[in-house]
Amino acid sequence: MMNATMAKQMAEKDGFIAALDQSGGSTPKALKIYGVAEDAYSSEQEMYALIHAMRARIIKSPAFTGEKVIGAILFERTMDGEIDGIPTADYLWDKRGIVPFLKVDKGLMEQENGVQLMKPMGDLDALLERALAKNIFGTKMRSVINAADKDGIEAIVAQQFEIGMQILGHGLMPILEPEVNIKIDDKAEAEELLLAAIQRHLDTMPAGQRVMLKLSLPTVANLYKPLVDDPRIMRVVALSGGYSRDEANRLLSANSGVIASFSRAMTEGLSQGQTDSEFNATLAATIDSIFEASRVG
Repeated sequence: MMNATMAKQMAEKDGFIAALDQSGGSTPKALKIYGVAEDAYSSEQEMYALIHAMRARIIKSPAFTGEKVIGAILFERTMDGEIDGIPTADYLWDKRGIVPFLKVDKGLMEQENGVQLMKPMGDLDALLERALAKNIFGTKMRSVINAADKDGIEAIVAQQFEIGMQILGHGLMPILEPEVNIKIDDKAEAEELLLAAIQRHLDTMPAGQRVMLKLSLPTVANLYKPLVDDPRIMRVVALSGGYSRDEANRLLSANSGVIASFSRAMTEGLSQGQTDSEFNATLAATIDSIFEASRVG
């Protein structure tokens, strides 16, 4: 059973979702931006310990609370870790009032028909059961659209919804993330095809079921308003996708009812060398700016 208090917060509360789910491939880059050079660690274990320390520092920061950050997406190792001796998801909800999500995809396949589907997730059922046991509310999984190819986009959306139904079957809320690459020339066309494909697949969902969507900020403002207003969608959230924080916030503000789920744009400006007061002040200012851009009212 889905936690009703968490569900109400995700569906109704003003705020945004922090994406703290950089995985193996993107961790060195995230650490480098944070001021930790690659020669600061000599094994994968040391690398993950450093990124966990960075995430723990963010989560424990005074501004990082459910007042403005209504949810956070965790990497599997972060879920399995602890903060001050408390499992991360419990710390988020019990101490910070933030709804915990888990990134469940295993990365991307090679491109076909202009898209990159998700790699097979053979042990997904076992992972979902573990997530439930650790009081995770929902999941997130990403695939990428690199061209306005109708067949490719249909394949992406079909895969997202199929696995989304599997996730719902475990009592978890899936965030479906068919990301449109912001650098492609036919981005606007890809987004039109994506909207149509999502609407078709929503019509095949069992009655009473809801999903969340995580989408690139669209070229045409409010393109996804029909999805924001659809009762079958709990929330539409936006990824920053490589935009700077200021640009991501500007685009987000133009899309009524869409809230942020930023990763790079949220950690921009944070560094290991900052004193706690500097770090906390930078993060607080960031959270305020993303919160304002996410305001639904």
